[in-house]
Amino acid sequence: MAPRRLLVLDVVGLTPRLLAHMPNLRELAETGDRAPLKTVLPAVTCAAQSTFLTGALPAEHGIVGNGWYFREQGEVLLWRQHNGLVGGDKLWDAARRVHPGYTVTNVCWWYAMGADTDITVTPRPVYYADGRKEPDCYTRPTALRDELTEKFGTFPLFHFWGPGADLTSSRWIIDATRHLMRTRPTDLTLCYLPHLDYDLQRYGPDDPRSHAAATALDTALVPLLDEARAAGATIVALSEYGITRVSRTVDINRALRRAGLLEVHTQDGMEYLDPWTSRAFAVADHQLAHVYIRRPGDPGETAAVREALTGLPGIAELLDDEGKKAHGLDHPRSGELVAVAEPDAWFTYYYWLDDARAPDFARLVEIHRKPGYDPAELFMDPEDPYVRLRAGAALARKKLGMRYRMAVVPLDPSPVRGSHGRLPDREEDGPVLICSRPGALRADGRPVEATAVKPLLLRLAGLT
Repeated sequence: MAPRRLLVLDVVGLTPRLLAHMPNLRELAETGDRAPLKTVLPAVTCAAQSTFLTGALPAEHGIVGNGWYFREQGEVLLWRQHNGLVGGDKLWDAARRVHPGYTVTNVCWWYAMGADTDITVTPRPVYYADGRKEPDCYTRPTALRDELTEKFGTFPLFHFWGPGADLTSSRWIIDATRHLMRTRPTDLTLCYLPHLDYDLQRYGPDDPRSHAAATALDTALVPLLDEARAAGATIVALSEYGITRVSRTVDINRALRRAGLLEVHTQDGMEYLDPWTSRAFAVADHQLAHVYIRRPGDPGETAAVREALTGLPGIAELLDDEGKKAHGLDHPRSGELVAVAEPDAWFTYYYWLDDARAPDFARLVEIHRKPGYDPAELFMDPEDPYVRLRAGAALARKKLGMRYRMAVVPLDPSPVRGSHGRLPDREEDGPVLICSRPGALRADGRPVEATAVKPLLLRLAGLT
């Protein structure tokens, strides 16, 4: 007997509260089933998706955030793409033990590269030798890249993240998913939809512009939902986290530097984090920060770090070994301490004390060079009256094939109004799970654990 077809939509930032502005997903929930979804700590993309697909917590699968300090390399690296970083038993491996030949399409879920899926589409820029970066995607089979580009245009990378991030990227992903479901149907299709991430972080979840973004995404989803139903697929829509309103930042690395624990080195007047000599530094990831201590076996060093951070406004908790274990975050990749922000606060990665000495990448969209997450990349610098002129000049240089720097990102993080990463205080602000099949979820209305998503999908596929 063939498995039942599944379409799993990762609607980033979807919450019960936002469903009020999304009539089509709300109808899917009303005619099917719906339950709160209990996320993981940290409630960020890479950790949550890895838990959904392995049924394990970060302590087992090892994805302790969107990035971490790679101790063996002495580098902070975010947004790696290779599936080999994810430990644990993957959903498709479990499915194939029951049904050999089980087929999977992954459209833009993370850690796609190197995964044992049949069809893969994931963002992957072209990094030219002269320093230019051009939009593109990686596909498997490789010929699929040209096919999708011809039909839908080049993958819209600069609408996927950065000041220009908007519905364009999610529309491209929806169109690609529809095309693949028609031309190469597989047993399981994973589809990642990032649109709500943008305006909810820019403006906060209660802003009319965020509500409009939710409605726009919901409308864009209609053809995909209709075609999935017509094909007989069970539709699952879920989210990794909810975005809540924030109003202040925690400059955790600046606190460590002022305490004499964080070191920098200087080149061409710019300061760079020096993880090799720092006694302690933090990898900021939204509302969670991994704090790495150079000599964790020295109780005096840990005490010094605690002293520097205890009482720092905006920090709710400092998790030690027991705290990490309680949250399923006790993995060697985690920091020796893990800082969790207050509900209205989030962590910056900033470590310099004078903006004149900030590295040049700080003003760029540079997700792979910054030693922490930077939501200010969603904005053009409001303090620079010539920012759009500069951006236009850089774009002209790019079109001429010349090197360029799109230095438009502000160093003032105050415009950011939404964040996530800590566990939600209220179910209406947390993630949600929707299924088109009535009675498919828990009858008692209690939240579904993130670790239960994998067995749920296996059950919906008819494999358990």
